[in-house]
Amino acid sequence: YYDGSRIFTWVSELSGLSIDQVNFVISQFVALGLASVFRTVLHPSKASAASRHGFGLIIGLVIGYFCFGMQAVHLAGLPALCYIVIRTQDPRVMQRMVLVVALIYLSCIHLHRQIYDYGSHTLDVTGPLMVITQKVTSLAFSIHDGMTRSENEMTQSQKYYVVYKVPSPLEYFSYVLHFQALMAGPILFYVDYINFIDGTNVVIEPAPFIVVVKKVLTSLFCAVIFIKLIPVFPIKSIKDDDFVSNTTIAYKFFYLFMATALVRFKYYHAWLFADAICNNSGLGFNGFNPDGSARWDLISNINIMKFEFGSSLRDSIEAWNIGTNRWLRMIVYERVKTNATVLTYALSALWHGFYPGYYMTFTNGALFTFAARNMRRTFRHYFTSNKYKKLFYDVLTTIVTRLVMAYITFTFVLLELWPGIRLYLHMYLCLHIMALLALIVVPIVIPKA
Repeated sequence: YYDGSRIFTWVSELSGLSIDQVNFVISQFVALGLASVFRTVLHPSKASAASRHGFGLIIGLVIGYFCFGMQAVHLAGLPALCYIVIRTQDPRVMQRMVLVVALIYLSCIHLHRQIYDYGSHTLDVTGPLMVITQKVTSLAFSIHDGMTRSENEMTQSQKYYVVYKVPSPLEYFSYVLHFQALMAGPILFYVDYINFIDGTNVVIEPAPFIVVVKKVLTSLFCAVIFIKLIPVFPIKSIKDDDFVSNTTIAYKFFYLFMATALVRFKYYHAWLFADAICNNSGLGFNGFNPDGSARWDLISNINIMKFEFGSSLRDSIEAWNIGTNRWLRMIVYERVKTNATVLTYALSALWHGFYPGYYMTFTNGALFTFAARNMRRTFRHYFTSNKYKKLFYDVLTTIVTRLVMAYITFTFVLLELWPGIRLYLHMYLCLHIMALLALIVVPIVIPKA
């Protein structure tokens, strides 16, 4: 199924990594090196915007073909169709049409992979297409805002991201396919990208060397942890009869915690390295901290500490895949009048694909989000009277959040429906029952603050 280059098969054989993983790593290191060239040789003070657009686009196309072969045609196909819609349709409805076209195209690719390469984690074009879908749809909504709505009708974020004219083909395809964020994101909104290309708002430009080195080293550390330890806690073991039937609930929770935590290191590796590439090209500077140090987190996709030690489901979710959270908030959560949480989870599930495990995770996510919100409103005020009570509350909720996160996300990694249901039944649906009690019984028994 993998259609990428086979030039480095010998590296695959020497390293023990699959050829798709080798190509991904090589492409990211090449991108990291070229990012430095982009920042220095093609600095806005030395090169035209067209040169910067062209360089980013051409390198992106080359990397796409190297990693995906003929599948790379989809990297141009999806945005091309959406650009036609943007240029030809009424801006009052254009954004919805772009969303529909992009999701249908992406869904077809998801289904094709699910049919012909079921359950595989081999690198393929769906990953970049998911980010491209975010880019074209967010741009469409920003253009819709700029052409059809007054500032009084917009939220603060919509005012920031608003776009008043349709980009030229070069600007558009450079934004969609630039090499810095092609392979693993993060999503970059059009306003931030065009400001970066033009050098807008850059008064002081600190060198990114130190932050790039830190992110690359942390990324490589996460990759080593994933490669070395994931065989100790393989997620597929939870389908084994022995695990399901002959282990205690406590051990099941422990195993789910370890297995899902280790899987996250794969994402930490990809997102941190992608962030380092962007930073090395000058992209991602976000001002200064109070102590005078530079912030390079404008487009960061993960805050590991906030996720791993979040004291609520909401806090952890907001620190995970941050760009996607911004995208979902921009095109769904802030625009619908009712059922915003449910519709946001629904779009997130559809965007990810059609494996049943995704829908189990996002359905459970909605349930536990409502339950956690209800519990917080009901109980938190009892623990705010002094610092010791608050500390106890924070520690307790952090532990509970970790257990809930493992409980609801293992199906996302497992992908399959029945093994997930089977394990839940052998865990007596314990946390599901507690969530339902939190939603139904607790409000009746204990009044809210």
